[in-house]
Amino acid sequence: MHSENFEQAFGASSMNKSYLALAVVLGGAAQQAGAAGFFEDSKATLGLRNLYFNQDNRDGAADPSKQEEWGQGFILDYKSGYTQGPVGFGVDALGLLGIRLDSGKGTHYNPTSANNSGQLFPTESNGRAVHEYGSVGLTAKVRFSKTEARLGTFLPKLPVVTHNDGRLLPQTFEGAQLSSNEIDNLTLIGGKFERAKGRSSTDSGPLSIAGANNAQTGKFSNQFYFAGGDYKVGKNLLLQYYYGNLEDFYVQHFLGLQHDWKLPVGLLKTDLRYFNSDSDGKNASVSGRAEGYRSSGYWSAGDSERGEVDNRAWSAKFTY
Repeated sequence: MHSENFEQAFGASSMNKSYLALAVVLGGAAQQAGAAGFFEDSKATLGLRNLYFNQDNRDGAADPSKQEEWGQGFILDYKSGYTQGPVGFGVDALGLLGIRLDSGKGTHYNPTSANNSGQLFPTESNGRAVHEYGSVGLTAKVRFSKTEARLGTFLPKLPVVTHNDGRLLPQTFEGAQLSSNEIDNLTLIGGKFERAKGRSSTDSGPLSIAGANNAQTGKFSNQFYFAGGDYKVGKNLLLQYYYGNLEDFYVQHFLGLQHDWKLPVGLLKTDLRYFNSDSDGKNASVSGRAEGYRSSGYWSAGDSERGEVDNRAWSAKFTY
């Protein structure tokens, strides 16, 4: 899944306001929680990421012909515990900050293209990379027994939706999620994502797929539903099923199997995966695809199904 967002500069003054708001929220939660597990089980980690990107298109019509940027990223991940009682409450926070170390106008962004940013940083109105950018994401959570509900910012890592973490700062999603471990060896999860924030952006936007995500003329959806479960059959076998649906684009089913086989010498690990994806809503009709609800890919000339989501993919990995 991909989200293309309009980008803007995120100055230091805006960052200060955001972190002040975060402090107020956490302070209010702390007053309610007291010392009843909210702090005892809380933890915070600070990740530092330094990334240099150099892409030189020596041939072809790419503009700019060379993209070269260097930045320092800070990722602060705070997770609170839960208040005591039958129903526990908590709040998590994710602070992201990227600082530009080097990026020139000629190697950052082509203002005449459909892109909105370079590889690492959002773009100012003059076509140059911002000096710094960042955001704060909050997630409220409620736990009852072995069931948890979450509302806010997510870094999903599921077979049908995974955040992109291939640049200075990670992509984030906004929505709601419910997970449960009430049944032994069975984990159930479901939810809905409405928006995502790109890995080089400070703005969140609706969701789309490759082929329909042009920032100026693209088509988007704010309805991505997902559900699934992991069932552990003994200690060596894991079975998985997940469902994902991006409204007006596609429906996807995933089946997975993971198995560990202990041999006289060593361990053989098996990981099998199967994806079945079909069109949904406007992507399923010729008129809808003509509007822009289409997928990138390869079709023969004149194919009436050009741009329609319709694919099967499987993989098998064996590790000894």
